[in-house]
Amino acid sequence: MSQARHRPIIALAMGDPAGISPELTAKLVALDEVRSQARLVVIGDRRVFDEGARIAGIKPELKTIAPGTEVHATDDEHLFIDLAHLDPTHITRAVASEAGGAFALENYRHALTLARDGRADAVCFTPFNKRAMRLARPVYDDEIAFSAEVVGLTSPASEFNVLEALWNARVTSHIALKDVASSLSVGRIHRALKLTDECMRSAGFARPRIAVAGLNPHAGDSGNFGAEEIDIIAPAVSTARHDGIAAEGPFPADTVFLRARDGAFDAVLTMYHDQGQIAMKLLGFDRGVTLLGGFPFPICTPAHGTAYDIAGRGIAAIGATRAAVLLAAEMACRTPRSQPVAVTPAATA
Repeated sequence: MSQARHRPIIALAMGDPAGISPELTAKLVALDEVRSQARLVVIGDRRVFDEGARIAGIKPELKTIAPGTEVHATDDEHLFIDLAHLDPTHITRAVASEAGGAFALENYRHALTLARDGRADAVCFTPFNKRAMRLARPVYDDEIAFSAEVVGLTSPASEFNVLEALWNARVTSHIALKDVASSLSVGRIHRALKLTDECMRSAGFARPRIAVAGLNPHAGDSGNFGAEEIDIIAPAVSTARHDGIAAEGPFPADTVFLRARDGAFDAVLTMYHDQGQIAMKLLGFDRGVTLLGGFPFPICTPAHGTAYDIAGRGIAAIGATRAAVLLAAEMACRTPRSQPVAVTPAATA
């Protein structure tokens, strides 16, 4: 990929066709603000996109090209790579299906490949449905594992939730709650803090202030309710601070987000998935962005799901999808890549 341009190329994969993803994709393409900040290369089936545009009541300008067509840095318009792999009449609205999952997976794989090979600067996708993905690919775990497989990533990666200037990172993610405590270690928490610091700097934070949540009620209450804060979390924070990371804690998880919301911190590192997700979605469910950090290029998506309950009504809010693309564009401009990603043989299988 060439040096940073005014408008980075973002490969946008259409998500689950039975939900609000088609109309969100169409609405996004029509936004003047997005057009001024990025060039979208949408990946999917043009028939599904056109149905989404019809539902949204818009007619966005979008040039269709065939798979394999070269995308030139000097081109000025949004493009659509038509994989022609799903007839929308074969999809039942608001029902997760193998066909819908296969559609989303192929779109996402194609988008990741474009960025991996240096033909796009970032990747975004409209919401997936996990059940549909697993119907199409039973071994599907989550977006991080799938992305790492396609890209050939062997270094740590993690999921971040971003709500405007407030970030949420996590040490563990999609595991059972009963397994969280045994999965924590000083090294794992330190790696999470380091990755959080790196990703936030690439998004424009000069020295992000990271609060670290405790695991137990009242952050263990000096060991009365658990010793993880004393034995594991505090030493990890100390190590990170020694490395120049502006980390503090551990703090009680039930109050740390209030302090972050009021400006005391730029991010909160939580120990498990719902510890941060509940707080962030309460603060701004329709504006939140999920970022997959640790990859050679930004990967962003709205934090909300496929919203089957309102699919087909044309009322899906574009706020979070818009924010995801704008964050990806900003990060791509700050961290341009000059070389494609080297892919291991296992990643191409």
